[in-house]
Amino acid sequence: MRRLALLVCLLGVPLLAQPPRGFFPWWDSPVAKDLNLSEDQTKQIRTVVREYRSKLIDQRAAVEKAEGEFEDQFNDELFDQRRAGDALERLITARGDMTRSLSQMSLRLRAVLTADQYKELQKRRPGMQPGQIRRDLMQKRRQDAPGNGQRRQQGGPNGPPPNQPPPNQQHQ
Repeated sequence: MRRLALLVCLLGVPLLAQPPRGFFPWWDSPVAKDLNLSEDQTKQIRTVVREYRSKLIDQRAAVEKAEGEFEDQFNDELFDQRRAGDALERLITARGDMTRSLSQMSLRLRAVLTADQYKELQKRRPGMQPGQIRRDLMQKRRQDAPGNGQRRQQGGPNGPPPNQPPPNQQHQ
């Protein structure tokens, strides 16, 4: 029974990793150029993003650390449910803190936009496939990671095309 409860908790953890509903980094995409932002709005957006950047970096690191600790507890040969539960609580707290910061930043960024600009931003979002933003961010993160230069060379500027093995594995 205890293992079943822990398994249910573990399966629910990935849901906590989702960014807030409606969040995506529009300010750093071609969408921002199409909103006809004034120079003042652009400066305000940069200021807000700059204010949150360090905090979000620290919170992302805290989430990654908590994920590692939870995984270590879960995979420990001498499994201790209390320690695993404590690690899970730290992970939930870290993800909650990051979600709160992302949501607060999103509110501040929304306040910079006019009603028409916000409507235009919303029009552009529904056309995106569910999960596409997250996949794009993960792909960018992988590309920016050290040691990925060779993969980018093999498949072009963005690595191998999605759902396709690298060229050296295609014709085996």
